[in-house]
Amino acid sequence: MRTEPVMAAAPPTPYHDLNRVLADLVSSVQGIVGANFVGAYLQGSFAIGDFDLHSDVDFVIVIERDLTSEQVAALQAIHERIYGSNSRWAQHLEGSYFPADVLRDASQCGGDLWYIDNGSQTLARSSHCNTLVVRWVLRESGVALAGPPPVTLLDPIPADDLRREIFETMNTWGQEILYDPAKYSNRFYQAYLVLNFCRMLHDLQRGAVGSKLRGAEWAVNHLDPRWAGLIDRSWAR
Repeated sequence: MRTEPVMAAAPPTPYHDLNRVLADLVSSVQGIVGANFVGAYLQGSFAIGDFDLHSDVDFVIVIERDLTSEQVAALQAIHERIYGSNSRWAQHLEGSYFPADVLRDASQCGGDLWYIDNGSQTLARSSHCNTLVVRWVLRESGVALAGPPPVTLLDPIPADDLRREIFETMNTWGQEILYDPAKYSNRFYQAYLVLNFCRMLHDLQRGAVGSKLRGAEWAVNHLDPRWAGLIDRSWAR
C-alpha cells in the first residue's frame, strides 16, 4: 500500500522566506497531483553547498506518472502565482517534474520533462534536468522537502558514466562558445563559464559532483598558475 509523503521536519535552507516559498510550492503541487505525488527535493547548490543569496533554487518533484494536460494547466497557474508573490526567491525557482520510472532509469537521460526555468513562470518541455549530474546530486546530496529519502529513488551512478557525461558537456559548451562567441561577451556569462569549467574539471578528476567554489579552489591550486587571476576575478564578480 502506498504511504503518504512525509514532510521534512527541519527547515530545508537557512532562509526563512525561501522556506516559505518552498512550502507553498510543495503543498500546492500536492494539492494538484494528489496520489501522483512521490516527493519534492532540492538539488544543485542548496544540496551540494556553497549557496548564497544569489543562488538559483534547483528542485526536483518526483511523480508516479507523467503529468496530465489538466495537471499541467493547474500547475502553470500555481507557478504564475508563486512567481508573482512578494519574494525574490520566487523568481529563481528552477526544476523539473520527474516520473519515478524515468528518474530511476538513467538510460532515459536526455528526454524532455515538464520544466520551469530560473526567471520564468512558464512550464515547458525540456531535457535540462534529465542528466546523470542531476541524478547524482539528488541521490547523494538531495534535500528532501517531502517524501522518502532520495537515495531510495535512484540507483548509484557509476563514476565513469558521470565523467563521460561531464566531458561531453564540456565539449558541447566549448563548441557553442566557439560558434557564437558574441553571445557570451559579457561579464555574467564569462564568469559563469570560467567557474563552471573549473567545477567540471574538478568533477572529472573526482568522479563526483561538487560546487563551483570547490572547483575554483581546486583549479587555482592545480591548473597552470596563469589562470589563477582569471578564476579569482570570476569568483569575485
